[in-house]
Amino acid sequence: MPKQKLKTHKATAKRVRATGTGKFMHMKAARTKYRRKKDPTRNRSLSQPSVMSKGDSLKMKKLLPYGI
Repeated sequence: MPKQKLKTHKATAKRVRATGTGKFMHMKAARTKYRRKKDPTRNRSLSQPSVMSKGDSLKMKKLLPYGI
């Protein structure tokens, strides 16, 4: 009997991108509400994708078994 394929978690695949070295990038939280109150430096940093923490990256490997 052939081994079953693993399924990709589609909601996660839409929110996360993998780099060439295998790290996962995601957008930071708190980007949409109250942008006028926030410091411009903070707003610029919120609009850039950031590297996901190591613990969360291990979870992503299970949710996205074949990368993205």
